[in-house]
Amino acid sequence: MLRFMLMIFVLTLLGAQGQSRTLTVCASCEFTTLQKAIAAAQTGDTILVKAGHYSEGEITIDKSLTLEGQDYPILDGDHQTQILTITADDVTVRGFVIQNSGYNDLKEQAAIRVEQYKGCMIENNKLYNNYFGIYLAKTQHCTIINNQVISKSEPSSDSGGTSLSQDLMGQSETFSGNALHLWNASHITAKNNHLEGHRDGIYLEFVKDALIENNLSTNNLRYGLHFMFSEEIDFEENIFHQNGAGVAVMFSKHITMHKNEFSNNQGGSAYGLLLKEVSDSDIDANLFEKNTIGLYADGGNRLNVANNIFTRNGYAMRIYSSSMAMMVSRNDFYANTFDASTNSTRSYNAFPQNYWSEYQGYDLNHDHIGDVPFRPVRLSSLTIESYPQAVILLRSPLMQFMDYAERVLPLFSPKAIEDDQPLIHKSKNYAPLPSPKK
Repeated sequence: MLRFMLMIFVLTLLGAQGQSRTLTVCASCEFTTLQKAIAAAQTGDTILVKAGHYSEGEITIDKSLTLEGQDYPILDGDHQTQILTITADDVTVRGFVIQNSGYNDLKEQAAIRVEQYKGCMIENNKLYNNYFGIYLAKTQHCTIINNQVISKSEPSSDSGGTSLSQDLMGQSETFSGNALHLWNASHITAKNNHLEGHRDGIYLEFVKDALIENNLSTNNLRYGLHFMFSEEIDFEENIFHQNGAGVAVMFSKHITMHKNEFSNNQGGSAYGLLLKEVSDSDIDANLFEKNTIGLYADGGNRLNVANNIFTRNGYAMRIYSSSMAMMVSRNDFYANTFDASTNSTRSYNAFPQNYWSEYQGYDLNHDHIGDVPFRPVRLSSLTIESYPQAVILLRSPLMQFMDYAERVLPLFSPKAIEDDQPLIHKSKNYAPLPSPKK
């Protein structure tokens, strides 16, 4: 009997120790700072932080905890330090304003940094004017959802003792980090985030198996999305709008880009989507609108480009000779200055059954496929490719006459891009494209 009672006592004690607690932080609470609450907490506890302004320097979370803000308390780095450093598995950070991280030439300081740990959840936070926003390195199985990561600092007319880097953060690539930065990470999910005003909105390097879904990446200084040396990545229903150089995907494979919007990425070196040494990937049901170049492929191999809309771009598509075994089909090209351009004279890719608004062929058997092949590379585009100064004559009668003469007697248009089954009408097989986000 005594042994049985002793066993019950031990089990009760262990159960009590295993219960999670809630520790509250506020100016008048038992814990007045987050760092004190973290020191007193045990694995599995929740730290509830009430509304207020907390300037504690760098806060380290070294236990598996949940940090939850009530009415969006402010964690302020005062432009001096990194703000939240997570050094434990299974940490959740939810419901904070995290602002004004420091800038350091030697350390990539961030609002939230997780390195060599797994299982983090970062959700419903507002990150303002930080060097890097969310920084994950050597991290696995993390979720970043419903966050605002925005840097919009304006240069001050009176520095008031602040550093040059503070004045320029969000204005210069040199003094700006990335909103969402993933390095050597795997099994990451990033959904429903607003990423704005940083160097790159989303940056991935050596990342495997990630889902990037329904994010808005806009007004970033360089790329809305930039990644390299990555594989098994799915990008779905994102909007990449009005970024300095658009979107760049480099040295990667097994990428799926589905139902995204690439729009208003304009400038001398701006792209809707740049593909450099990308292979075995799908670009499907996307919208390319008002970009300097909609889709640029240099070293794109075994790519499936299907069911996309290209409209009101400078060049809808540039496919270079280093790209091979691409299948470009059932896309709509209309209202572009130039539909296609290439530096190749031979055909290494296939372009069947696309709709081209410039196509003036006929359909005698009414099968909705043109009876005459279409070469979308126009003589005027070849002329401007060789002599960029000729762009001044773009809308002139001379260019119109050149294109008309080439259409009647195609002597110079390369067969490298030829659609031998051009569609008479726009394709009807699109899934709904994402609607613009505010």
